[in-house]
This record gives sequence, structure tokens and C-alpha cells, in this order.
Amino acid sequence: MFLFQQEVVMTVAACGSVRSIKALWETRIKRREEEQSRRSLRGGAMVRLSLGVWEDRAALARLKDKLQMEDGCLILRIEHEEWKSLPSCLIQLREVQEWQIHRAGLQKIPPFISSFQSLLVLDLSRNGISEIPKQIVLFSGKLTRLRELMLNYNRIQFVPVELSYCESLEKLELAMNRVLSCLPDQFRNLNRLQHLDLSMNDFTCLPDSVVGLPALEWLDMGGNRLQHLPEDIHRLVLLSEPCTHPQLASQQHRCVLRMGKLHTFWLQRNELQKLPENISRMSGLDTLVLSSNRLKDIPPLMEDMSQLRFVNFRDNPLTLDVTLPSRKMEANMDEEDQEDDREITKRRIFRLKQTIRHR
Repeated sequence: MFLFQQEVVMTVAACGSVRSIKALWETRIKRREEEQSRRSLRGGAMVRLSLGVWEDRAALARLKDKLQMEDGCLILRIEHEEWKSLPSCLIQLREVQEWQIHRAGLQKIPPFISSFQSLLVLDLSRNGISEIPKQIVLFSGKLTRLRELMLNYNRIQFVPVELSYCESLEKLELAMNRVLSCLPDQFRNLNRLQHLDLSMNDFTCLPDSVVGLPALEWLDMGGNRLQHLPEDIHRLVLLSEPCTHPQLASQQHRCVLRMGKLHTFWLQRNELQKLPENISRMSGLDTLVLSSNRLKDIPPLMEDMSQLRFVNFRDNPLTLDVTLPSRKMEANMDEEDQEDDREITKRRIFRLKQTIRHR
């Protein structure tokens, strides 16, 4: 009986040892599998990291091939290539002073553009950009040297207030964004803005923030739905500086004429039915284009605007004869050719002014 009990005890002990050994091996196998899994994950991450590094290097090399030097200015020029987004490795080319990226399918302005503090010109026309982002530092004052911003032929729906912080901006083009219809009041704070193109959008009136731009010289509002112009388009406005105007000398302010520096005004293809009488008091105006509107007559005082060198009233239901200047557009020129010719003229004149100003 004793021997039987001893055998039972030994059998139980043996079974316990087997279970312990089995559990031990199962634990070891599990740990080994987990370690292999971790190694595999690390290996995959390393492979992906390596691939990412090589992709960045390849993209950077491709971008470097797009660099050009013109008149001492380093330009990044991309045209007719697919770049829906710009790689972050572009930040290594901070010395670029001008971006010319056209017809590239670009869908957004990269936030790292704020690192390009030497940027003078940002031209992203003819892409698929839908917004000017608020959060990027570009519009908070870091790109203090930016002078030209062109976003023609995109999908911009609104202009953020932050754009008004670009205090050095001299040229802004937002043509052919279709649904753009308003501007923030703070837009008038762009005190150096000289050239503004808002053509082929959805404006129904001339924004007061545009009328209040003190340095504006060239304005294109063609191809919108303007129904009228402000009656006080010529009005004097007071700024917080000493005034030298003889009639306002008693007031400690500086007065400026609204749109007083404007010399070129494009208003073609709108819905204007009449012009304000005070348009004749815009003494600096020398080019006025009002073709393809609904004008039946013009203010009589406009006949005294001797400074006007070019005026176009074609394709209006005028009830009186208007003498047009001898210099005129070719009648057989299609609309696209006219736009291209006008664009070339604008760019040449603006570039010439910039060259003279910054010498």
C-alpha cells in the first residue's frame, strides 16, 4: 500500500513538472515571438524611414533643377508638372526669393512657407488652391519683404483678415477665382498696395476697403457684377497725421484723396448703368475702360477730364455719341487674346516701376 501511494505521489510530481516545463517553454516562445514582432516593426520603420529619406532627396534634387537665377534673383519655377503638394524638404531652399508655380495642380499653400523670409514674389496662379490659410505666419508679419502675391485662376472663396498684415505688399492679383465676392475691412491697411486685380469674380459693388487704399494706382474690377460705383469715390479722407490741405489746415490730420493716385481703372464687362458725377474729379485717372456695361449716358463733366489718354465705352447702349481715342484695340481680337495682351502690358509697366523705385 505504501509503495502504491509513493508511485502516485511521484506520478503527480512528474505531471506537475511537465506542466511547469510546458508553461515555461510557452512563455519563452511567446517572448521570442513578441521580440521578433518588435524587430520586424523596427525593421519596417527603418525601411520606411530610409524610403522617406531617399524620396526627400529625390524630390529635393528635382526641385533644385527648377531653380533659376535672373537679375540676381533666385527663382523657383515649376510649370505644367503635377505637384498637388510641395514636399517639406523644400524648406532647405530658404534662399529662394521668388516662387513661380503655374499649372501644377497645387491644392494648398504649404504652412512652411513662413520660413522663406527672403521671399519677394509668390506667384501660384493657375492651380487648384481653395484658400489662403489663416494660420500660417506668412500673414502675421514674418515675411516682411513680400511685395507681390498672385493667386489668379484658383478657387479662392474668401480673403482672410490676416492678409492685411502683409505691410510690404505692393501687388495683389486674385483674378478668375469666380466666387470671390467680398474683402475684409482691414484690407485698407495695405498702405503700400499699388496694383490690385480682382477681375472675373463675383463682386456686386466696389468694396469700400479698396476705395480707401491710399497708394492704389492700378485697379481691375472687370468681369464682375458691379451695378454702381460709390458716389463719393473722390472724397477726401482724414488720416492721423498733420494736414497740409489749405481747406483743412485747422484740423490736425493729414488728408488724402480716395483713390487719389489711381491712374488706370478697368471696369469692362460689368452691369453698370450709370457713373457717379464725381468720377470727373478723379484727377489722376488717365485710363478708363467701361466696355460691355449698360451705360446709357456719361456725366457731362467727364468731357473736361483732359488727363484721360485712353477711354473705352464700346458695347454700351449709349444715347449719345462718345468720341473714342484713336489708339484702340483690334476689333477681331478674341477675349483671351485681349486678356493676355492686357496682362503683358500690366506686368511690363509694374516691373518697370519697381525697377525705377528700387534702384
